[in-house]
Amino acid sequence: MEFQVGRNRIFAEGEDGSLLAEVTFPFRPGHRAEINHVFVDDALRGQGVASRLMETAYDHLKRHRRMVIATCPYAISWFAKHPDKQDILAQPVSPTQP
Repeated sequence: MEFQVGRNRIFAEGEDGSLLAEVTFPFRPGHRAEINHVFVDDALRGQGVASRLMETAYDHLKRHRRMVIATCPYAISWFAKHPDKQDILAQPVSPTQP
C-alpha cells in the first residue's frame, strides 16, 4: 500500500478513490502538530496498516521538525509501544497510558 502526503494528513485511497487509511495532524501554534485521528478501513484491519501509517507520519513530522501532541487513542497507544519514537512528542507517554 502506498501512502500519499496531503496537507495535514497522510492517506491511502483505493482504485475507486475511496479512503482506505488516514492519519490527520492539523498544525498548531508553536511548530506543533496534533495527531487527532487514525483511520483504517475494516477490510484492512489486522494487517499492520495503522502502524505503518503512524511510522510514515512520524518520519514526515520529524523531517519537518514538528513537535507532536497525540490526542487520538491509537496514536497515544502507538507512541507508548514505540518509546524510541517519542522524541517528537511534546509530552511523552508511558506504556501504561491508554
